[in-house]
Amino acid sequence: MVSYEFYMGRYHGGSISEQEWPIYEARAAAQLARYKRIYSVSALEADAEDQAVCSMADAMYSFDLIANGEGGAVQSASIGSVSTSYANAGGSIDVSSESQAKDLYRCASLYLDIYRGVG
Repeated sequence: MVSYEFYMGRYHGGSISEQEWPIYEARAAAQLARYKRIYSVSALEADAEDQAVCSMADAMYSFDLIANGEGGAVQSASIGSVSTSYANAGGSIDVSSESQAKDLYRCASLYLDIYRGVG
């Protein structure tokens, strides 16, 4: 399990709150476990797996915000009484399952060597 302290201190995350961290950490860790079952995964640095979990958790959090209409590309903003609206999920950001899967793989690959075959 990757601690919230690691996420904030070593990874330098900040988008996920401490209360929501266990949810996203568990989902990201499960995705990494899946990669380890179907691919050869190797880490060149001691905390590479933890870094990958943090990166995937951030991506999952962003996808959830976009799906809920709370994140994504800013469509409009005003300053007097502070209003912001975001492009909907069908807008300029692809949030399809396929796109999410590619992005999670990309996030993990930033820290880990992932490939098919025997390592």
